[in-house]
Amino acid sequence: MFSKSRINEPGPKTGTEPEQPKAAESAPKPAFDYSAPSGPKTKVAPSVLSADLTIHGNLKTSGDIQVEGVVEGDIRAHLLTVGESATIKGEIVADDIVVNGRVVGRVRGLKVRLTSTARVEGDIVHKTIAIESGAHFEGSVQRQEDPLAGGAKPVLPGAAAPVQG
Repeated sequence: MFSKSRINEPGPKTGTEPEQPKAAESAPKPAFDYSAPSGPKTKVAPSVLSADLTIHGNLKTSGDIQVEGVVEGDIRAHLLTVGESATIKGEIVADDIVVNGRVVGRVRGLKVRLTSTARVEGDIVHKTIAIESGAHFEGSVQRQEDPLAGGAKPVLPGAAAPVQG
């Protein structure tokens, strides 16, 4: 009733099977296609910087980053999650920012969320913000319609604007 297929068996083939093309005639197919995916955009997993990792330098991506270690430098991303064990010393800029750990520096984001375990020492520029009970925060909070633009400080009413000449 059931028979074993001889197609994938190793060893010489019998004369009853069709002749296989020689290696020179057929190009081997690569194990993985490195070309850009076509069609709908696929969801990419966030980059994770583990707790035992220390980075000295700036990070920039259009994707998502989850930091569990130490970063001494600025970070720019789409979604930035600062883990409970993480420490970031520098400016962070992202569309969405969730702080569970420690940030020493300026925070700029469309949506900023400080959880109960967050410790932030620096100014926050945001479009929307949520600060949970228990979060530690030292600095100023400023709402801007586009906090990701530039980074220049706004001119306060009544303050003298710089003269260009």
